[in-house]
Amino acid sequence: MTDTTVEAPIDTDQRKDPPLAQHLMQAEQGQHRIKGGVHSDLAHDSAIKHVTGRAEYCDDIPEPAGTLHAYLGLSTRAHALIRDLDLSAVEAAPDVIGVLTADDIPGVNDVSPTGRDDEPIFATEKVEFWGQPMFAVVATSRDAARRASRLAQVTYEDLPFALDPVAARAADMGYVTPPLTLTRGDAKSAMETAPHQIKGRLNVGGQDHLYLEGHIAFAIPGEDEDVIVHSSTQHPSEAQHMVAHVLGVPSNAVTVNVRRMGGGFGGKETQMNLFCAVAAVAAKKWNRAVKIRPDRDDDMTATGKRHDFVIDYEVGFDDDGRILAVSGDFAARCGFSSDLSGPVTDRALFHADNAYYYPDVLLNSHPMKTNTVSNTAFRGFGGPQGVIVAERIMEEIAYHRGLDSLEVRKRNFYGECERNITPYHQIVEDNIAPRVVAELEASADYQARRNAVLDWNAKGGIIRKGIALTPVKFGISFTATWYNQAGALLHIYSDGSIHLNHGGTEMGQGLNTKVAQVVADELQVDIARIKITKTTTEKVPNTSATAASSGSDLNGMAAQDAARQIKERLIAFAAERWQTETDKVRFAPNSVEVGSETIPFAEFIREAYMARIHLSAAGFYKTPKIHWDRATGKGRPFYYYAYGAACSEVSVDTLTGEYRVERTDILHDVGKSLNPIIDKGQVEGAFIQGMGWLTTEELWWDDKGRLRTHAPSTYKIPLASDRPRIFNVELAKWSENREQTIKRSKAVGEPPFMLGISVFEALSHAVASVADYRKCPRLDAPATPERVLMAVERLREAG
Repeated sequence: MTDTTVEAPIDTDQRKDPPLAQHLMQAEQGQHRIKGGVHSDLAHDSAIKHVTGRAEYCDDIPEPAGTLHAYLGLSTRAHALIRDLDLSAVEAAPDVIGVLTADDIPGVNDVSPTGRDDEPIFATEKVEFWGQPMFAVVATSRDAARRASRLAQVTYEDLPFALDPVAARAADMGYVTPPLTLTRGDAKSAMETAPHQIKGRLNVGGQDHLYLEGHIAFAIPGEDEDVIVHSSTQHPSEAQHMVAHVLGVPSNAVTVNVRRMGGGFGGKETQMNLFCAVAAVAAKKWNRAVKIRPDRDDDMTATGKRHDFVIDYEVGFDDDGRILAVSGDFAARCGFSSDLSGPVTDRALFHADNAYYYPDVLLNSHPMKTNTVSNTAFRGFGGPQGVIVAERIMEEIAYHRGLDSLEVRKRNFYGECERNITPYHQIVEDNIAPRVVAELEASADYQARRNAVLDWNAKGGIIRKGIALTPVKFGISFTATWYNQAGALLHIYSDGSIHLNHGGTEMGQGLNTKVAQVVADELQVDIARIKITKTTTEKVPNTSATAASSGSDLNGMAAQDAARQIKERLIAFAAERWQTETDKVRFAPNSVEVGSETIPFAEFIREAYMARIHLSAAGFYKTPKIHWDRATGKGRPFYYYAYGAACSEVSVDTLTGEYRVERTDILHDVGKSLNPIIDKGQVEGAFIQGMGWLTTEELWWDDKGRLRTHAPSTYKIPLASDRPRIFNVELAKWSENREQTIKRSKAVGEPPFMLGISVFEALSHAVASVADYRKCPRLDAPATPERVLMAVERLREAG
């Protein structure tokens, strides 16, 4: 049995009242349940450190004497040949030690995560986007390096450039990675024979990660070929391999450490490779520690973002609004190199159905090369750009047929025993979307509120209201099947304290807390016994990125495996030591019961140590059942689906386009939650971030190809004042994953991001009222006040 109250966070620096030893002694004196087991509310392990400013990040690591600082020199053209690069003024600047160019790289001048050799660390003959690194300055201070980086004299020969997918297709720029087609049935024939057809185009904007902690790497040279790199990366193993690749050394010479990140959201999955490589090359060249940390403007300019898409869709449907056929072309702004654009654009197609069944379907991706920074992973990884098209299609049908959009959504839901095959031929076996939506419809009082909205708008005032209820079905697993594996290392010391290390990275999402809860539950000890240490490639090798919402699924199972290995040894030891059967040995709260005897956990471990029992284990896990054949567009890329629904209500000023979110109700499926309070926080944060993507967060390049929204002064994420005035978030407490995931939980990082689409749809509903809901407003995203106002005026003029 586990405690269901909210526990104080694990803070190893504050265990003074009572001390750890005293706390553990008290725990063993008659404690009837463990503190901090699974399925209980437990605060984030670093919560106190976060709010008091004591949490240590990469930039807080004490710098050894003689530490140097690097800074990137960036291009000022979108596409040009480099005719001359004069760095003499840079090298002569005060406190500058030297300059790095491609000629200084001992290994390979490439950090492409897909191995396509298309992402140089430093441009050589040509630059392909404004802000591409050409060199790095190394100086005795960050300020000196930053100032010197602006002194380069570059002679360019300008070349034609294309900044968006439409321009790129017109200029025949080509793809950065092979496209994907998903098809089932005969969409063309079904479309031609459908009673009704609608064609449309949806422009979906990108999004900057705007993590609180920017990119940073801190490299310390070692003996021989060795180098240690401290970094804020979601993928330590990839950073390790990239640094080794660039230095021309084996991976065992490179150690990458990550204690925690100040936010990641996918932006630190591959983008940190550049900074780790530069810091490591400089550290080895000058045999001194080197740190690199760009300012926010350069960070936003030189690193990738969420892919923006231009999507052409067509839908055929019957008189009742039931879909008969869907086709779609998804053109993405991928940037100058492949990065992760292949799997991102693939996943956009995987989620173009959202929760709906398409009888005949044809979907094509177009990963376009553009003269912009290479876009990359971002929470949802292409899924949100697919889901929003599905919701636009539902909206189009609703306005065409004069129906409530929620009714259209219900009529097109996946079935259970039929109408349950996705465009990629996976059977939807766990469909709970209808139940989630039905429960939210009732708890949010949707029908009564919708009628009230219609009555309000019928008065014809300046302020119009809108309401929408949208679902999400999100597939969980890396679509690159080999990434669905994880490792963990567990030690139990002779005093009964436990050391846990796993391959996941902590970026504020509570992964370490959840994994510790799993181990606590498995060994039936208070979580205070467990210390999780920094993620390091020295302890767990060949890890996957902490991404795809898989952190707890993968690393939790690996940690459980390690705990069970040790547990099996201890049970066998106890049976032999006390001369009993193994089924008479039971791990009880903070103790071990052997027959009728109860031994405190620490005492039991001491006896096991004295008996020379191995108290360490390396755990491993790989996700079962999944497979994917990209060539045929068929398989089971996802182990399971996570579901959710959100109902949002907005008010819009039709004279200015300004709006506010009045109320949002959310019901989200996280399976049997490992930690409900942390999961609820993830749902809340994901919704707000998703809402920001579709409302205020606009990326804008000028006609020279320069990103102008490159700081919080011009790029607007939601403020606390932008949250819904009434914000009700609940977890589906009845849900339990039908697959054998860790404690039957479900992923929570990405799926609720798409619940923000309910705000976008509600805005569209409010705008549609000015034309009596006869026409779909076809808002583009983000729906800034300017776009909302233009849509209002467009409908009035068409009136």
